[in-house]
Amino acid sequence: MTCSEWRVLIFAALAALLAAGVPPRAASAAEKPLPIIFVPGNGDTAAVWMTTIWRFESNGYPRALLDALDLRYPLATKVYDQPEPGHSTVGEATQQLAAEVAAVEKRTHAPKVVLVAQGRGGNIVRNYLKNDGGAAHTAIAVLCGAFNHGIIVSDKVLIGSEFNGDSPFLRDLNSTPREVVPGVSFLTLRSDANDRYAQPGPVAIDPEETAPGAGYKGPELKGAANLIIPHADNRETAFSPAAFAAMYHFITGREPRRRFSLPEAAVVLDGKVTGYEDVAPTNIGVANAVVEVYQVSPKTGERMGNALLRKVTGDDGAWGPLKLEPKGHYEFIVAAPGLPVTHIYRSAFPRSSRYVDLRPQLLAKEDRTAGAVVYMSRPRGYFGLGRDHVLLDGKPPPGLAPGVPSLSLAKLALPAEPEQTVIAVFDHERIAARDWPMKDDQVSVVEFTW
Repeated sequence: MTCSEWRVLIFAALAALLAAGVPPRAASAAEKPLPIIFVPGNGDTAAVWMTTIWRFESNGYPRALLDALDLRYPLATKVYDQPEPGHSTVGEATQQLAAEVAAVEKRTHAPKVVLVAQGRGGNIVRNYLKNDGGAAHTAIAVLCGAFNHGIIVSDKVLIGSEFNGDSPFLRDLNSTPREVVPGVSFLTLRSDANDRYAQPGPVAIDPEETAPGAGYKGPELKGAANLIIPHADNRETAFSPAAFAAMYHFITGREPRRRFSLPEAAVVLDGKVTGYEDVAPTNIGVANAVVEVYQVSPKTGERMGNALLRKVTGDDGAWGPLKLEPKGHYEFIVAAPGLPVTHIYRSAFPRSSRYVDLRPQLLAKEDRTAGAVVYMSRPRGYFGLGRDHVLLDGKPPPGLAPGVPSLSLAKLALPAEPEQTVIAVFDHERIAARDWPMKDDQVSVVEFTW
């Protein structure tokens, strides 16, 4: 998006706020900024908010007031109030959010917090505000690509799912005429038509079931300021520069000076190794995982010198801290008990972060018969052929199709010999990786930052 297009977006945001009857906060120079707690979506980690936190920091927001929540079990249960191993009910997730808010308020001595949520995180925030006393602790709620009226609306399939607009859970949240909680300023961000979860019906649930979708306007709420981020996919309604500009303006009452991250002279990274319960991802630290980090050539992915770090994780799964060269490219190797050895290739980190979480890649059944497999992952957005410039080893990755962006993970199977460099490209981000032999239970993952 060009600078002029960005300014048009900001003016559109202001117009949308005023039209909704909810003006942005007019923060005075003497007013202290409130702590912000970022809540990730279904199956995600706190790490998805890393770039958003960088943007807030780069505009002067204090680092100490920027926190991200890690749900121990980030995947939703099939029925919103029935426990399920490796998953969290709405109530369980809400309790974790309430505990995080209490801890942040105690640490910062702030009277209230700001909650910013993506996807399923919107369900958790809304439940906290309406049914768990959260409105007394919250000044602002920003919901990005949230499932406020469900992904589907049906009385026949996914009857008790928190993603069904006809479920008791969402009917309760939407039961008031304005659909928002008094005393809290609400902003919703949605796509025009590019959100895979906000589509008119029928929406495919599985190969044999479909149900009516909630439609493009599904993420909107009556009584909120509702803003469209043009062309954004579901995750980009939270993690794109345009989404940041809109939420920053709503929270502070000012336009941001910059949309991108201001590089730091010294970068320190930290995080944890996480794993799975059966095949469900968790955000629980993994003990006895071996983590190594190498600086690599941005052209070939080959290692440049000795390991910068080698550490065996303790019970909390913490793998850092590590001081890095801000312009370097890196290979993170994660060897966790019972999981494939995963080589994660990352482009430069312009700023420090304590949210660099590492999760080994689970293998698909067909991966075992390949000589080598290279995955490419975009945690903060989807790949859209026709919209994005996406290449893996010089070609669009297998499985990607034109239309609404719907995949954030793609892969390429390669022969075992010769070992080679594989280049992954997403728009202006280019990452070189090396493939590793599947016979040794090793796999490569290229992770895009932006």
